Amino acid sequence: MSSLNSTTASHPPTFLLLGIPGLEKEQFWIAFPFCITYALGVLGNIILLIVIKTEPSLHEPMYLFLAMLACTDLVLPTSMLPKMLAIFWRGSREIGFVACLVQLFFVHNFTAVESGVLMAMALDRYFAICHPLRHSSILSTQVVAALGSLVLLRGVLMVSPGCFLLHRQAFCQHRVISHSYCEHMAVVKLVCEDTRVNAAYGLFVAFAVATFDLTVITVSYTMIVREVLKLPSSQLKAFNTCVSHIIVILAFYVSGLFTFLTHRFGHSIPQHVHILVANLYLLVPPALNPIIYGLRTKQLRDKIAVFFQQKGI
Repeated sequence: MSSLNSTTASHPPTFLLLGIPGLEKEQFWIAFPFCITYALGVLGNIILLIVIKTEPSLHEPMYLFLAMLACTDLVLPTSMLPKMLAIFWRGSREIGFVACLVQLFFVHNFTAVESGVLMAMALDRYFAICHPLRHSSILSTQVVAALGSLVLLRGVLMVSPGCFLLHRQAFCQHRVISHSYCEHMAVVKLVCEDTRVNAAYGLFVAFAVATFDLTVITVSYTMIVREVLKLPSSQLKAFNTCVSHIIVILAFYVSGLFTFLTHRFGHSIPQHVHILVANLYLLVPPALNPIIYGLRTKQLRDKIAVFFQQKGI
């Protein structure tokens, strides 16, 4: 009996990722729109970064935060899509134990980073509209860099303990993950020991990050709306820069909230629906963000047009 316990109370060398349970035959074709969405996101975010870097007039807080968002939107889908395509197209389902934890860390860390960057962008819009004369002095380049660093550090400090908890625990013989990437609760379900601490910590991180960031965003936009209502109609264009940000926030948080709640409480929702939404949550917002900002922000749109003209496109 002791030998059996020593065998089960260990890390499996690999896990098996199922992909999208219930849609195994359709996975091959589903991978094509996923791949196209990813490619569009990578192209759009790289163009944003190049334009912002090469154009001095865009070295302002709003666009520096947008560059941070673009970097996050490059890392987040890249942390899971290559392996997902290997599952869908080649049937390569195995992923090493450490590689799984690394993927888990990057997915959850940069999800938290994206939330933090959106929060910082809301603060930027608040100071730009409510305190325009002090905007550049309050959000200097050093302050913007410090905010970005703090957002990244917060993600690392909050996600890392969950990975360390999993690394120290014993896993059962069952090593099949019913998902297309290593998601925290999907991996926790394979642990043989008591997982209440893991589940509680995962909930704490999700609610702590979302509650803090959404509170700052809500307060910022409440103050912005109050200020905008005082302006004459001729100056309402100051609010236009906020519309793009609000659309991006809704796309990120609504899909994220649906994914989070269905994974823990939505037992009546078919598993393949949950997995599809979880995949789209990591692919669609990063692809939409550069399109939304590129189309709705005139200064950025003009610079992107000049960029394409210079490249002869």
